[in-house]
Amino acid sequence: METLLNLQQLIDQTVFGIGLTRFISAFAVLFLALILKRVIAHLFTKSLFKAAQKTSGTLDDTLLKSINKPAEFLVVVIGFYLGVEILQLPQQPTDLDQLARNAVQILLTFNLAWFCYNMVSLLEQWLGHWAGKTESSLDDHLVPFIRKCLRVFIVILAILMLIQNLGYSISGLLASLGLGGLAVALAAKDSLSNIFGSIMILLDRPFSIGDWIKAGDMEGTVEEIGFRSTRIRTFAKTMITVPNSVLMNMSIDNFSQMPKRRIKLNVGVTYDTTPAQMRQAVEAIKQLLRKHPAIDQEFFLVNFTDFGSSSLDIMVYCFTTSTIWGEYLDARQDVCLKIMEILESIGLEIAFPSQTLYMHDMDGEKAGDNGP
Repeated sequence: METLLNLQQLIDQTVFGIGLTRFISAFAVLFLALILKRVIAHLFTKSLFKAAQKTSGTLDDTLLKSINKPAEFLVVVIGFYLGVEILQLPQQPTDLDQLARNAVQILLTFNLAWFCYNMVSLLEQWLGHWAGKTESSLDDHLVPFIRKCLRVFIVILAILMLIQNLGYSISGLLASLGLGGLAVALAAKDSLSNIFGSIMILLDRPFSIGDWIKAGDMEGTVEEIGFRSTRIRTFAKTMITVPNSVLMNMSIDNFSQMPKRRIKLNVGVTYDTTPAQMRQAVEAIKQLLRKHPAIDQEFFLVNFTDFGSSSLDIMVYCFTTSTIWGEYLDARQDVCLKIMEILESIGLEIAFPSQTLYMHDMDGEKAGDNGP
């Protein structure tokens, strides 16, 4: 009987005005929350992760990895909250109950931010999968940029929510951030315009890495497209770094997007060429283009076009099937050589700029006029 009385006295004892039974109940709830946390971890590891690995896609794996740790932590936070409710902490002389509730809000905010931070990986993977289906590699560069921006935004938002949960007003802070943001925006105007320029490059896709482009006086191969600038390797092997905002305001000639390359020649023959020889030469060059394997057969022209100052001009206009620079030059060279062979076989000569000087003997004419 005395033992029961001592036990009852022990149970009735209070610490900071809280009974021992409440402490035991609160710790029991927290202990159960920790056990449930282990159960959830085991469930994710042994069941859900293995089931996700059997599927063909990887999005479900990323989703489970994003949820796993925040879900475990959420169970602990709920256990802590229930423990606080059971304890009924005193409010005098210090409001411990409000402090505990603020701590719960902070933990919940942290857990929500943690979950959103991890979910960015899922969005990044989905965007990467979408970007991999496009021909352009520009969107592949934009995906990491979006990931970083979203995560920075989540962290800033979480900090603001924490400050608000602690009882501080963030209106003044936001106002100061607005003025500071305006100053930063003015200072970083060019950088922001370059970032928007890179976004416009992604949307318009005027070129991609590896393309041969010409913009103004700049011509070369695109080596890198950044968020501020684009690097172009010229044919002289120098590197040009162009701000994206400047590049997007220029007319861009993308040679790599040509389906075929043009050959345009003016072949001049001498003025002693007869009409029959000219017709024969024009028809022979047409037959050459029809049978040449490197010439596109969809469209070509061969015509006697002009009476030049020192030649009779034949225009040869056609396209090569290959757009590769080396193969194009080989085809152009072969066409030129075979045109020379055709003209030689017909007996025609290629004209070159020349002048004919006519001499007139004025004294002889006068002498002739005055003779008998």
